[in-house]
Amino acid sequence: MKIETLRRLRGPNVYLSRPAMVARLRLAELTGQETCDVTGFTERLLRALPGLAEHHCAAGAPGGFVSRLRNGTYFGHVTEHVCIELSQLIGRDVSFGRTVAAGEPGVYDVIVECPVDESPESRVPHELLDAAIRLVLEVYEGNPGPTASAMAERLRDLAALAEREATGPSTRSIIAAARRRGIPVERFDDLSLVRLGWGVRRRLAWAAMTDRTSGVGVDIAGDKQVTRRLLSEAGVPVPPGGAASGPAEAVRLLAALGSPVVVKPRHGHHGRNVALNLTTPAEVERACTQAGNDVVVERQLGGRDYRVLVVAGEVVAAAERIAAHVIGDGRATIRELVDRTNADPRRGAGHSRMLTRIELDEQLLAGRGLTPDDVPADGATVWLRDNANLSTGGTSRDVTDQVHPDVTLLCQRVAALVGLDIAGIDLRLPDIAAPVPPAGDPDEVAAGVIEVNAVPGLRMHLAPVHGRARDVGDAIVRAMFPSGSDGRIPTVAVTGTNGKTTVTRLTAHLLGGSGTRVGVASTDGVSIDGRTIHVSDATGPRSAQMVLGDPQVEAAVLETARGGLLRRGLGYDWSDVGVITNITADHLGQDGLDSIEDLAHVKAVVAERVRDGGTLVLNADDPWVRSLADRPRVRADRKRLVWFGLDAGNPVITDHLARGSTAYVLHDGWLVQATGARRTPLVRLAEVPGAYGGAALHVAANTLAAIAAARALGARPETLVDRLAEFDPSAENPGRGTLFRHGEVSIFLDYAHNPAALAATLRTLHRLWGAERCVAAVTLPGDRRDDLLAASAQVLADGVTRAVLYDDCDLRGRAPGEVSALVEREMRARRSEMSAVRADGYRDAVTRALRLAGPGDVLLVIYENWAPMRALLAELDAVPAGGVPVTAGRMLPHSPASGAVAAVRRSLTVSRTRG
Repeated sequence: MKIETLRRLRGPNVYLSRPAMVARLRLAELTGQETCDVTGFTERLLRALPGLAEHHCAAGAPGGFVSRLRNGTYFGHVTEHVCIELSQLIGRDVSFGRTVAAGEPGVYDVIVECPVDESPESRVPHELLDAAIRLVLEVYEGNPGPTASAMAERLRDLAALAEREATGPSTRSIIAAARRRGIPVERFDDLSLVRLGWGVRRRLAWAAMTDRTSGVGVDIAGDKQVTRRLLSEAGVPVPPGGAASGPAEAVRLLAALGSPVVVKPRHGHHGRNVALNLTTPAEVERACTQAGNDVVVERQLGGRDYRVLVVAGEVVAAAERIAAHVIGDGRATIRELVDRTNADPRRGAGHSRMLTRIELDEQLLAGRGLTPDDVPADGATVWLRDNANLSTGGTSRDVTDQVHPDVTLLCQRVAALVGLDIAGIDLRLPDIAAPVPPAGDPDEVAAGVIEVNAVPGLRMHLAPVHGRARDVGDAIVRAMFPSGSDGRIPTVAVTGTNGKTTVTRLTAHLLGGSGTRVGVASTDGVSIDGRTIHVSDATGPRSAQMVLGDPQVEAAVLETARGGLLRRGLGYDWSDVGVITNITADHLGQDGLDSIEDLAHVKAVVAERVRDGGTLVLNADDPWVRSLADRPRVRADRKRLVWFGLDAGNPVITDHLARGSTAYVLHDGWLVQATGARRTPLVRLAEVPGAYGGAALHVAANTLAAIAAARALGARPETLVDRLAEFDPSAENPGRGTLFRHGEVSIFLDYAHNPAALAATLRTLHRLWGAERCVAAVTLPGDRRDDLLAASAQVLADGVTRAVLYDDCDLRGRAPGEVSALVEREMRARRSEMSAVRADGYRDAVTRALRLAGPGDVLLVIYENWAPMRALLAELDAVPAGGVPVTAGRMLPHSPASGAVAAVRRSLTVSRTRG
């Protein structure tokens, strides 16, 4: 049994609404076997992992999985449950799993939920699955299973890896608070850097530092001498002291200040190398050397250690910090007491948990006449550190409700003086509930501010050992997103089989009026405010995140394709508007999709992830799209349903309107908004850019979908009409129904790659030129199933009289010439008199097809890559001898037609456009 592939679905997906791992598992010698075939397997497995007895599985109650084990289940399913149980044992809060056949005997896809805040690059899922496989194989092979100690060691290793990659408590509290508010959160790699919100509302946080944290403030707080001088000159009480660049200067400060003194690194943090209670020159010299010789020496103030957290000018929490210590019981040694304290599950290495493990400092103990093996008396306190930092094993007691108003005002003033939006103010006071004496003679200061911390740790407030926990993560999020903002921008998600790129581009154009900066992810790349910033097939989650993470974007339109959704999940949690254009046979046989029903199941994710109160725009003319409205997760959600369609008499639409709802339809030659009995004409079909006077009805459907999406986000009808008139398909939607001219031959470019798309395109050309005038140069993708390629070939055979077939440079696993040979064979089988030849590449294909075309003919070019095809057309030169792009939607006057279409074409003129 081995893992063949493993991928991470980073967002909502076809399995669940949270991230998941999908592993392709090959059972090898276990193929065909079930657990009931292996004597004693269930008992040995339960001895190794007793928690499996609580797994529900399909039974919906504890014990369901054990029942499956005893009655017989396949080992891929067992591995899934073992992986979930191991996850729970190391503290990963996951419960969902599923195992499905992958189309080949003994090969399964194992799907296991991943924590929402785990890094997308985490190694933990792979290590857990690998550990699960090894455990299942050990039990299968008849071993009694790993010993308790071996199992504990495996779990410790896995837990340590998960802890190293996890966010710290501070970041975790901010993420949790943001999620409660519905603010989108995206973690960057395995760091504590997180992005909160989208577009212009996007904010960044790195632990307790935000994108508004002053760099000057951070530098001031990072230099303890600058901090103390700045505060002292502002009248803030601080301990007398000064900077020293070596032991001699530090000793001179001891003499001037009097003992005891504190020596701390000038640029130190987390209490490292801070020495307290120093009274002799030798102690000061040693502390200065240990701290790197660049130190601050201060008179040590009496009283207690306090930390006050200030966020956006408000005191949100305060804690008394207590140095690391143990309390004797008269029996255990200091070492044993420390080990007992460190066994607290809240303690860990560094800052990964709420408390930090205590490290014995034998030198400090020796200075107090103690050793680790001494046994303290019952009730005796042994102090293990002089400083009270949590990072050295200290604990905290919440005192937020006791803070005196004078202390509050002092801390607010200190944060403002240093210039920090989030600051941890360390004070030494007799009692935080009493007023702080105003600053006077510096030598007389007995209480005051001893340090200011940028990026303060939040652990002591989130989980104090004594007192009430404070949700300081929420305070930070409220400061970053005031007035209840959820950090989101208007977002449209577009999916379907055909037309989704056009709908995406047109929707973005319609929304882009009145200065709105729209971010777009589509087949050809990512653009911000009309400017392409990234060229690729940008229909997956990474591209969506590129758009949503751009701080210039005010609205987002995201083309969401099947491949990215299946392989990586959605790149967003919710959209405001979801659009499903149509669902037809394409990409079947890929990614486990064997039927149109499978395809509809994938597209349904976009429908299901429209937020409550959002709008779902569906094509009433498509039966598979109509079926999405009846899916439980669509029907039960509180979202607004809007239909669009070319048939105003469609019963789905008439019933919908009878309930007073809204639809967008083609009616009497107009694109119309219909609400209840009211009809609002928007634009004549003949005037829709790219519709070729109404010949391209699929363009009308795409336009209705885009208008519905824009209207759902509040665009006004009159604005939409004006914006639609300004849309230039040849420039803003190139290669989708774009018309060129080469001498007396028209060249019509389109990206149609499946039977439905080809049929729609050919119907347009037949209305304009007639079937007998159509020539084609065609490539079809090699990753389509043979039956789909054959269906496309039959559509072509019915629609053109002459064809040149070529294979694109990306054969997608096929042998050279294989696709074009299959298409040619199917076309000839459909029409024996068919004139079809094969060419070598797109250049040869277009050249040959132009030679086959006569004056007044139209050449349909189906391409794979727009950039090289555009370059080839440019090489064909311009009017009158070469190919001139003609504004899509404006007819060529020389093209044959009759009746109303001819009249429309005669009224339009050929015009140059951008190439």
